[in-house]
Amino acid sequence: MTRALGQATGSSSPTTQLPADGRAFGVRLMAPLLLGSLLNPVNSTMIATALVAIGHGFGVGAADTAWLIASLYLASAVAQPTMGKLADLLGPRRVFLAGLVIALAAGVVGAAAPAFGWLIASRVLLGIGTSAAYPCAMALLRAEASRLGRPVPRPVLARLSLAALGSAATGPVLGGLLAATVGWRAIFAVNVPIALAGLALALLWLPKDARAEDARGEDARGESTVGPADPAADVTHAPDRPRRTGRGASIDALGILLFAAALTTAMLFLMELAHPRWVLLVPFAVLAAAFVRWQLRRPAPFLDLRMLARHRPLVLTYLRHGLTYLVIYCVMYGFAQWLEESHGFSSFQSGLIMLPMSLAAALCSLLGARTKGIRGPLMLTAVLLLAGAGMLAIAHGSTPLAVLLAASVLFGLPQGLAGTSNQAAVAAQAPADGVGAAAGLQRTSQYLGAITASSLIALFYGHQADDAGLHLIAVTTAVLSLALCVLTVTDRALHGRS
Repeated sequence: MTRALGQATGSSSPTTQLPADGRAFGVRLMAPLLLGSLLNPVNSTMIATALVAIGHGFGVGAADTAWLIASLYLASAVAQPTMGKLADLLGPRRVFLAGLVIALAAGVVGAAAPAFGWLIASRVLLGIGTSAAYPCAMALLRAEASRLGRPVPRPVLARLSLAALGSAATGPVLGGLLAATVGWRAIFAVNVPIALAGLALALLWLPKDARAEDARGEDARGESTVGPADPAADVTHAPDRPRRTGRGASIDALGILLFAAALTTAMLFLMELAHPRWVLLVPFAVLAAAFVRWQLRRPAPFLDLRMLARHRPLVLTYLRHGLTYLVIYCVMYGFAQWLEESHGFSSFQSGLIMLPMSLAAALCSLLGARTKGIRGPLMLTAVLLLAGAGMLAIAHGSTPLAVLLAASVLFGLPQGLAGTSNQAAVAAQAPADGVGAAAGLQRTSQYLGAITASSLIALFYGHQADDAGLHLIAVTTAVLSLALCVLTVTDRALHGRS
């Protein structure tokens, strides 16, 4: 029965059984996915307005509280592809539910933390637990699209993007409100009711994963439950040879540990570019070499390097996504500091000036959902980033408010376009039985951009966010925007896709 369904519809997920009836991409499927997807971005920004209060509460300084931000990024960068791989092996619904349980536990640990170290542990758990939502959502959406015989609709991807952008934009406001009225512990405790609601909706509405015995039995007969890639996707390639899934596949624990160790070492180096710790490059090189060697020897590796070598367009999508968010985070963090220290605005006023960036990003996510192509929006993204960099290059301490607001909008528009377009590219380019891991790696590239951006800002500003530092950021973002133009124009997989 499962095999017949896979042959009739080209099902791309052997680990998920989707109902044949019901409205496609309707409320029952989308509600739990959207609720789970907002947890990671809202936790990444919500804590920003509570760092001072937390520091006073535990008697620690800014250097220590900065780890509350870094720990979540580090954990998320490692956990996103890990959770995606687990979703491909064990089923996206199971991993989605497990992630929400971990997020629930993290909320309890943070709310009741007796010492500062417990808060760090809570943030690491939050990074791990909330990282399950996005790759599992992409895997479930890809399976539903294959059941219907068409690609994932762009408006559906836009909803995921909008959930992330909207929650990230409202995070500082929500965090400030909770810290001022209830106390900073509420910033951790708020994850409990959200996770509980997500668990209830997921248990009720998400389609159950197929029995592992079914997937293993069909694989043993030599008949794959994995169908062809989305037949109408914007960017498609020859279908990949199916890999064993379910209980018949093993989880590459050593590969995950080596990947985590190498990535953590690299990020620790990137976080201190102003004072490079060159000694970290030695263990990084050793760990990276060991990881590559182990992955090439494994029949079912954690990260299929041979698959990535065969899917050059997917690798280019990761590169474009990471560079785009490197530019966006450079401006998001660097512009706000410059507004306060060089332009004389208060924190509240700077937040209001940055608000159009978030609103423009949300609007463009919706508008991007109405487009059918990938290349056009990505080209427009690079052009808008280049125009925004030009405005920053001429900004100074007495620049009119209208110009500052225009610059904020210019950097918000490409954020929405890039998020939706790169999601569509990953959904189309990823191998049918590895979309979860592929989606997780997309987020990893974004987190690498975020950490690199924070390091560049520290390098350019030093002790003062002045005009000279802002102009260095502008030059850097302009060069990166030109690189994005070149990557988009020369990507043959996008040619003819407007």
